[in-house]
Amino acid sequence: MSATSPAARDDIVSAAPVRRGARIESIDGLRGLVMLLMLVDHTREFFYYGHQVADPMDLTTTSPGLFFTRLAAHLCAPVFVALTGLAAWLYGARKPVMATSAFLVKRGAFLIALELTIVGFAWSFTLSPATVFLQVIWAIGWSMLALAALVHLPRVWIAAIGVTIVVGHNLLDPITFAVGEPGHAIWAVLHDRGFVDLWEGTRARTSYPVLPWIGAIALGYAIGPWFAAATAPTTRVRRLWMVAGSLLAAFCVVRGLNGYGDPTPWIGGARPLLTAMSFLNVTKYPPSLDFLLLTLGIGSALLALWDSRSPRLLAVLGSAPLFFYILHLYVLHLVQIAAGAVTGAAGADVPSVGWIWLIAAAVLGPLWLATRSFATMKRKSDRWWMRYL
Repeated sequence: MSATSPAARDDIVSAAPVRRGARIESIDGLRGLVMLLMLVDHTREFFYYGHQVADPMDLTTTSPGLFFTRLAAHLCAPVFVALTGLAAWLYGARKPVMATSAFLVKRGAFLIALELTIVGFAWSFTLSPATVFLQVIWAIGWSMLALAALVHLPRVWIAAIGVTIVVGHNLLDPITFAVGEPGHAIWAVLHDRGFVDLWEGTRARTSYPVLPWIGAIALGYAIGPWFAAATAPTTRVRRLWMVAGSLLAAFCVVRGLNGYGDPTPWIGGARPLLTAMSFLNVTKYPPSLDFLLLTLGIGSALLALWDSRSPRLLAVLGSAPLFFYILHLYVLHLVQIAAGAVTGAAGADVPSVGWIWLIAAAVLGPLWLATRSFATMKRKSDRWWMRYL
């Protein structure tokens, strides 16, 4: 394929996104919100052991406070994956399609390696865990590898593939492979969350099956030209609001029908609050159609709302999200260990959901300052490897 293939040409004609080195504040702001909500959710993971339930979205065992704290974090993965696709288009708008594809391959492989090393160690602080958890960074890495192949297609095809995956992947739910059967490991990675035996008693947990995330990253890439300099802001905002309204309306209809779209049906509760919680209790692993309609719809609305200017606090966090992601895991884990040493308890356990938000707020300040410093350093650096961070 030539450097300016038909797949690349339909993007290039939309003109370059913004001046070289500039940042799009609405994207950074939305990334920052994702980082903030993720910080709260991971604080829950580290500091709420005594109140843990098998699933914080299980309405039979969870409190409303815990439910909505976890529900807010549902926005994180789908929005970040879609923004990764959008960022890929912005990166490649001035470049040959082969250069974009090569970057996605290298960046995707880097993220997969990062999940298996630095990120995995941050959760366990052990070099040989019994279970290796393949989580969101892993899923983003594989999604980037898939997008590296998709970018050779016309953008309309990429959009069609994204829609097909997002809308249709729940049709694959009945397909399962027992442990040891041919295809089990591949299917666990692609769609059916489960365990994969590795070596000498070590196993992997495919927490984030990658197929639906490939659909999300493709959709993010497909809207890239909306952020080109040639696209009027009013046009971009109108399109984002139309997408947001369409996705959220589709969520209400599909979820309301209580059939296809999510393996967990909603039921009427004894109180309106319980009914609402059941209606919003959509499946994340793997992300169902209802889950993606709800979260991507909210994400589109926030992009439209913040198109002219996003909150400065959030934009800073979103300007170096990978740095923030890695740093916050180590900080939370070290604070947990320190708190346990002070209290003499095996783990630092807070008494209520409110404390989760307080701890997250307490560590946010130092994390924000560190992220701002790193983002400034990255912006001024001409080192090629800084692009990967």
